[in-house]
Amino acid sequence: MMFKDDIKDLLKTDITHEQLKQFDDYYQFLVAYNNITNLTRIIDQDEVFYKHFYDSLTLSNVIDFNSIQTVCDMGAGAGFPSIPLKIMYPHLKITIVDSLGKRITFLEHLIEKLNLTHVSLFHDRSENFAKTHQLSFDVVTARALGNLNLILEMGIPMVKKDGYFIAPKGQNYEIEVTEASKAVDLLGVKIINIKTFELPNSYGKRANILLKKIKHVNGYPRSYSQMINKPL
Repeated sequence: MMFKDDIKDLLKTDITHEQLKQFDDYYQFLVAYNNITNLTRIIDQDEVFYKHFYDSLTLSNVIDFNSIQTVCDMGAGAGFPSIPLKIMYPHLKITIVDSLGKRITFLEHLIEKLNLTHVSLFHDRSENFAKTHQLSFDVVTARALGNLNLILEMGIPMVKKDGYFIAPKGQNYEIEVTEASKAVDLLGVKIINIKTFELPNSYGKRANILLKKIKHVNGYPRSYSQMINKPL
């Protein structure tokens, strides 16, 4: 597997033996646990390493995580993208919010297995968590939680002023960007970079959308039913 070399090319840094072992342990534990609790459809080793681990680490192509301290990952599921980022950037203080208790339980075991520190887990809905954690994080992200206008309303209130929201998206990102133009205006952010790329091994096209918070706007997020029935 060329994962080690591909990560070096992506992050412009060597991956240590210990970090490589953490990714291997992560994979083994994920696949074993997946037999008990359905966490992912992707279980082939190469696919997990590239479609989950590598893809998570591509967030580094829009921001330098060496200069970031706090990250909130909404709806992280089996830990993507925040746990791969934590492995490669151990200084990060990670907060994961997920509404499914079985995912939080998996992550509790995973964090212990990988011997990770400064990872906080919250079993909560993101829009509820956001109401009590406004202006709290340098970076907020959500990898598979919903359309861009929805995740922006949930996540932007938690971003510090001059902080960032990163939205990892698939190849149809342009449609979501167009649909989210009103949300971008209302929530006091601006899109400052959209990095498109292809995963190695022809595993698909991706885009990372980077938004910067210019000002804080009160009153968000609204209730989930309001967000769904009257999207921004």
